[in-house]
Amino acid sequence: MKTINWVFLASIITLLTFGSFGIGTAKATGNNNQSDKFLIPQDKGRYGSDSAKCVENLSLYREFFKQWKASDYKNAAIKDAIGPWRYVFNNCPQASQYTNVDGLSIMEFYLKTAKDDKQKAGYVDTIMMLYDNRIKYFGKEGYILGRKGSDLFKYIPEDYEKAYYMFKKSVELQGNNSESFVLVYYFRTASKMVDAEKVDKGTLVEIYDNISGIIGFNLEAKKDKADEKAEWENVKGNIDLSFEPYATCENLIDIFTKKFNETPDNIELLKKITNILDKKDCTDSQLFFDASVKLNELEPSPESSYMIAKMLLKKEKNKEAIPYLESASNIENDNTKKSEVFLVLASVYFDSKDYQSSRSYARKSIELKPDQGKAYLLIGDMYAASAESCGDNDLSKKAAYWTAVDKYIEAKRADPTVEEYAQKLIDAYSRQFPIMETLFFYNVNVGDSYTVGCWINEKTTVRVAR
Repeated sequence: MKTINWVFLASIITLLTFGSFGIGTAKATGNNNQSDKFLIPQDKGRYGSDSAKCVENLSLYREFFKQWKASDYKNAAIKDAIGPWRYVFNNCPQASQYTNVDGLSIMEFYLKTAKDDKQKAGYVDTIMMLYDNRIKYFGKEGYILGRKGSDLFKYIPEDYEKAYYMFKKSVELQGNNSESFVLVYYFRTASKMVDAEKVDKGTLVEIYDNISGIIGFNLEAKKDKADEKAEWENVKGNIDLSFEPYATCENLIDIFTKKFNETPDNIELLKKITNILDKKDCTDSQLFFDASVKLNELEPSPESSYMIAKMLLKKEKNKEAIPYLESASNIENDNTKKSEVFLVLASVYFDSKDYQSSRSYARKSIELKPDQGKAYLLIGDMYAASAESCGDNDLSKKAAYWTAVDKYIEAKRADPTVEEYAQKLIDAYSRQFPIMETLFFYNVNVGDSYTVGCWINEKTTVRVAR
């Protein structure tokens, strides 16, 4: 009996307060009084001017809504839910957040049956009001704006400009807490704004930089959660792909050169220039070099010093690169990164045939990172290169190859990634060892200890060519 009364009451309420369905279409059908009444809920406290009636209708619509939801949104309970839901929305919008959340499902259901564009616009207008009410009465503006913009762009894509500003404010408020799909839609609407010449390409670049920072934060935060990390990686790939048409080096350099000339001491701008140009592989430009040098002057860091050195090395300006590499090594605190800097320094000195300095830095690299196989290989290479100049007879001129092979063997042991290459060097330089007749002539035997002189000055073991 109790259930029958509830259903009967719901039917009466539906007839009296709703009539034929018109929540989202009141404006579209020209019923301005009904539309205005619906658009502006009366704020009379949480339960409105008639709290008993509000609670009654809230309970009614929630019960019918749950039935509808349990049927996977397929049974007729939606028709019984709509009347009391509308009453709550109009008269006591603060009563429950469910009014707005459930309202989205209701509006989306009826949106599918919209007969024309006007009716569709009415439903979407109601969806927008639901989001506005939720912000007004329950807060979380940044979070809600992101979802509001997503629905607007989904249902009425031609309103991308309105959606763009919703996303813009949402991301400003949410920052690193922005939802991943919001960032994708934000960039898509921003791209449309550029194509329509409503914002310039520089704005899109700044948005890309901001979004990339948020994505980077979340990738790091989710690194131990495979599914969530994969989601953010997918978002990154999506946005990077969308940025490609606007990210030519020519466009980026043109945009940033003007900004750089206007405020060359703006550290945030310098970071943005170097970050984006590096990411888009535009590091050969003079702008990238100038911005990197300026940033390093204003805010020295191992990263910027190292970057400048790499650019100079690419231009074969090795001597000019050395001070920047040394600066990077002096201020770098991460031993792995510092080891890499020492390895580059060792390579630079090797190229200039300053083998003693080269070995010194290679050893420093190994000291910080014992599995730095490339450093062992480099020392072996400099020993092999010194063989002829470090001896005065047929034996001593071959002795350095023993020490070279010693280093290649150490490289294999230390670093499996260089094992194959190291073995090739071992095979090649083992053929350069002295032959048996030479050992006999100088009265040395296979397995004897032998000290290689010259700058190498290391003990090794006598071996014969093979």
